[in-house]
Amino acid sequence: MEQWVSAMKRMALEKITQVSGPAVYVPGSDIDTDRIIPARFMKCITFDGLGEYLFYDVRKNADGSDREHPLNDPRFKGASILLSGVNFGCGSSREHAPQAIYRYGFRAVVAESFAEIFFGNCTTLGIPCAVATAEDMQRLRAAVEADPAVTVTVDVDNNRVFFGSENFTVSIPDTARDALISGHWDAIADLLEGEKAVAATAGALDYMKS
Repeated sequence: MEQWVSAMKRMALEKITQVSGPAVYVPGSDIDTDRIIPARFMKCITFDGLGEYLFYDVRKNADGSDREHPLNDPRFKGASILLSGVNFGCGSSREHAPQAIYRYGFRAVVAESFAEIFFGNCTTLGIPCAVATAEDMQRLRAAVEADPAVTVTVDVDNNRVFFGSENFTVSIPDTARDALISGHWDAIADLLEGEKAVAATAGALDYMKS
């Protein structure tokens, strides 16, 4: 525990102003956290390795062989921007879902809407979640399907998504956007950064002096 706290103190959080990379579209509305990471894989002590089980039950057969799924399509290997539909991340509030997305290699998600708790859990991992209209998502999906190598940029600072010669406006709530671009997206890191102030405040409380 002491080693973890020491590492957190040394780590300066990245200011996330934009995320760029190839993208992949995972179709569907109301994709819940159990589909993102099935419950039986939540017995881990740490989140390391959860990426292997991302979308496992729709991506794999019972014998572990690959099913037809966008994440198994070699055209989209190495994608770092995840695209999806309405109410992405609904269902239970399990933190394992955004952790699996992050451990798989995704660094931003663009969808038509997000479940609130999932959105918050992503933000505390430094994963921007940008909301786009159905029409703009269709344009983006078509561009990615036509050229899987096209670079998609989620411009957090300016609330826009760029791809090829096109771009459109997205919505990111101000509180999440400000946290990401200022490098204050992890509440635990913020708490550790203010350790001296916390100790001073605690020390001034009468019931802490005894």
